[in-house]
Amino acid sequence: MALLLTRRRRPGLLSARGLTGLALVGAVALAGLFAPLLTSYDPVAQSDLALAGPGADHLLGTDDIGRDLFSRVLYGIRTDLLISFTAVPVGALLGCAFALLAATSRWADMSVQRLFDLILAFPGLILALAVTAILGPGALPVVIVIALAEIPGFGRQLRAGILVQREREYALAARVGGASRLRVLVRHVLPNAVDPLIVQGAVAMSVAVFIEGAMSFLGVGVRPPEPSLGSILSQSMAYLSTHPAFAIAPLTAVTALVLGFALIAEALNKGIRR
Repeated sequence: MALLLTRRRRPGLLSARGLTGLALVGAVALAGLFAPLLTSYDPVAQSDLALAGPGADHLLGTDDIGRDLFSRVLYGIRTDLLISFTAVPVGALLGCAFALLAATSRWADMSVQRLFDLILAFPGLILALAVTAILGPGALPVVIVIALAEIPGFGRQLRAGILVQREREYALAARVGGASRLRVLVRHVLPNAVDPLIVQGAVAMSVAVFIEGAMSFLGVGVRPPEPSLGSILSQSMAYLSTHPAFAIAPLTAVTALVLGFALIAEALNKGIRR
């Protein structure tokens, strides 16, 4: 089964969209990962050289309180990816757990569906404001908001896959052969229902980067002086006309991550459908 899934994914990832997405995400992720090797500046250290333009000493210039922009963008990438790679798996596990619960009985299915509807009833911004009103701004509320936002997506994808696969001939044959409902679900249905979750994972990463950026931009996410792409972009708004590099660098990183994950998701989706 693992070999079959690998063969299904490979054509999608090796397409033009897949390779472009991998290149974008890989380049940005490597820049963040090797931030300590790429810059010698402390991302939170201030100096008297405020709003300096790009130059040999500061590749992207400095911000309004003299911090090196190149360093802050690199470490901001690390912050964004750390939050995304923490929150998305949590949301995926919770969503899949609810989908498995929904498969146990009709009553459980109806209850889980209403829970998903309740989460989806709150727009992302309202959900973010509600969580930060309770916990205050910071990285943890961002993780919670992203995880909550991803639960319905993963849950509904897996639930739909289970509903389709358990009516297939091999599942019916297993039940006729005396296998219990749980055994049919775990041994036969689940391995064939997980393909859409791979695509959903890439989509979720794209959404997670966007949510973190939006929350930090609005001041309810990662708090300064801790660097994040959204907070850097928010600070740059007052200097767009005089120092455009202040905004261009974090905006380019966010765009590359969101677009890259979206292209990977589209390529994987086409590969699975073949």
